[in-house]
Amino acid sequence: MKSKIYHQQNSSNSVVGSDNGCCRNEESPSPPLSPNRRVPRRQRRQTLFRASSFSFRRKLRYLLLLPMIYASGLLMCVGPFSGLVGWVYVPGSVYRSPEIYKKLRHDIFADNSTDVQFSSVWKYKRRPKMQKPCPNSNSTGTSSHLGLNGGDSSGLTLSGYLIVEANGGLNQQRSAICNAVAVAGLLNAVLVIPEFEFHAIWKDSSTFGDIYDEDHFISSLEGYVKVVRHVPDEVMARFDYNLTSIPTIRVQAWATVKYYNGEVYPLLKEHGVIRISPFANRLAMSVPPYIQLLRCIANYKALKFSSPISALAEKLVDRMVEKSSETGGKYVAVHLRFEEDMVAFSCCLYEGGRAEKSEMDVIRQKSWKGKFKRRDRVIRPDLNRVSGKCPLTPLEVGMMLRGMGFDNNTSIYLASGKIYLPEKHLAPLHEMFPRLYTKESLATPEELTPFEGYSSRMAALDYTVSLLSEVFVTTQGGNFPHFLMGHRRFLFGGHAKTIIPDKPKLVLLLQDMEMSWEVFKKEMKQMLGESDRKGVMVPRVRKINRKTSIYTYPLPECECIFHLSSNFSTTGNIQNFGALHPTSNLMTSARL
Repeated sequence: MKSKIYHQQNSSNSVVGSDNGCCRNEESPSPPLSPNRRVPRRQRRQTLFRASSFSFRRKLRYLLLLPMIYASGLLMCVGPFSGLVGWVYVPGSVYRSPEIYKKLRHDIFADNSTDVQFSSVWKYKRRPKMQKPCPNSNSTGTSSHLGLNGGDSSGLTLSGYLIVEANGGLNQQRSAICNAVAVAGLLNAVLVIPEFEFHAIWKDSSTFGDIYDEDHFISSLEGYVKVVRHVPDEVMARFDYNLTSIPTIRVQAWATVKYYNGEVYPLLKEHGVIRISPFANRLAMSVPPYIQLLRCIANYKALKFSSPISALAEKLVDRMVEKSSETGGKYVAVHLRFEEDMVAFSCCLYEGGRAEKSEMDVIRQKSWKGKFKRRDRVIRPDLNRVSGKCPLTPLEVGMMLRGMGFDNNTSIYLASGKIYLPEKHLAPLHEMFPRLYTKESLATPEELTPFEGYSSRMAALDYTVSLLSEVFVTTQGGNFPHFLMGHRRFLFGGHAKTIIPDKPKLVLLLQDMEMSWEVFKKEMKQMLGESDRKGVMVPRVRKINRKTSIYTYPLPECECIFHLSSNFSTTGNIQNFGALHPTSNLMTSARL
């Protein structure tokens, strides 16, 4: 075969080597084959190289052309040129829910049958597994400076004092506190009660003791991590009693155990005290089991809301149970993220037209300065909506719940701040669910006065009432629903009992003017079933390779602490918030 190809390539005046017989003459035989002319090896290589280079350059042009065509298409659709050619319409991108509600309103109110019973909302059950003991640090064989018992039982000297500054809202601070406990255990350090950073968005000057019970926090961690309220005077004297003189470290986000051992621990040993600020998401999710255990103990045992918060929260829960007597004391809690700042931050548009857009632009500029006016930032409200990034409106939440089968006798607790244009947006939800309550409607003005102006304390009330609901509905992402779902999984046998709307699907349905109420109901029941199925999902955790948040999916690592102490008994009251179980009224529903 090679010889055949070779002769074809090197015979310019004949067809020798051809087997098609086009020039054959049987009467006059063909002349003998010419002798092989051997081409020098270097020349052959140069010829082949030139041919392959030409072929490669031609293919490369096409490879470079395809991304350019793709990028040009994106620019025309969503980039600066979109203003010239006009927005490309995307199904589900326009807010038409009020029109759909107006069309289906008669059918919604005519169909008030209770298609879903609270006792049968959640059909999936997590398969019970054999209880495993909590991990022991002594058997791990890791770094020698690790001691989870304050350094006493291990005979190790404490490495120093750890100060952290927690920033963000209630649950971002909660995450920082749990991570600080874990890091203190990792470094065998004494943890100083975390400080809370004042933020211009949340505008809450609360301290740790205003939100959590300090004594309970310190005593619950005894034997695991030593906690003190302040750095001792003899240590502060070395820094002229000035907190800002203490070495401050900026730790990388999601720092690993190796990073803390190699970078932070030597500085702690050198100075005796260090300060880490900021401290949001400064510890990786994948850590050894005994460090993960510290997160569990901090979150579900040590962190208990302060007495003023717990006392009012217990009253609110009791009042919700009382108002839900027709449904056996069970109610639905909705985390409604439709506050003014959330609507502005989402860059979504509803039905306010240019006036709404101008108002949101002013709020964005005031709260986030030029973040939304950068040249590389393209704001597309339509694409935000179809991708599920827009907060659900109260009207959309009401239609979804009615479609799932919750009738107008269902009691609903709204966990939220001040709703954007409340008179306008809450009216349809209240029409569909007359038994609609908030902390403001359940508590007296005198009871709420100590909490006014403190967003984290208000959020703590919402957290507690939502935690003890039979059904929790999340309408937008964030730390609040993620922590709450994890806490509910921990309490309710591994089931989050949470409705997570499929928002991309929902916005498509709520734009279809031809859709009937029966079709919408069918789709909503499927959505409820999917939330039920996902509620019992437990991530597969292999050794320390965890990719999901332990605060959202606390099992299996946190399961061992459920029976760790008497605080986790089912008769505990709401004051023991770190190990919170239903109060006596909720106990009758046998939800555990």
